[in-house]
Amino acid sequence: MRARSRDEDRFIGARLAVRDGCVGIGEPLSRSPDSLAEALSKTTDEHGERSARLLRRFAQLPDEVLVWTQTGTEEFRLGMIDGPWRYDDSSRAVKTGIHHIRPARWLGGSFDLKRTPRRVVYAFNRGGRNLQRINDSAAAAETERLWAGYPSTPVAS
Repeated sequence: MRARSRDEDRFIGARLAVRDGCVGIGEPLSRSPDSLAEALSKTTDEHGERSARLLRRFAQLPDEVLVWTQTGTEEFRLGMIDGPWRYDDSSRAVKTGIHHIRPARWLGGSFDLKRTPRRVVYAFNRGGRNLQRINDSAAAAETERLWAGYPSTPVAS
């Protein structure tokens, strides 16, 4: 979880989102939108079609989709989307540049390079910053197994 416009600590957005029980993608808007439709329109105007498509895809993911984030050089966290999209203008969002968020439940611990599915690590090493689909059945099966084997932390309120 890194905003494309920020070059600060590359893991701060992920760390704060996990701490606060959410998952998100970036780019601030000039004014807080009242709806997803308005957010999509403003995103297109301010950041381009590609950013708007990414936002639409993120907002339309069903609840209970499993997601990975990287919180350190060799540290990954596994979570589950657990609620609808909203625009966030909090101090955390301003600091990290991640303004489009959804509630998420995160497993209580992190995974190192050896315990994280290889294709997940590969996806993060490619350098993308936001919302990449990992099309690998072995990684998906391992992700499901890991989720089933560990307790999750409650969603922050």
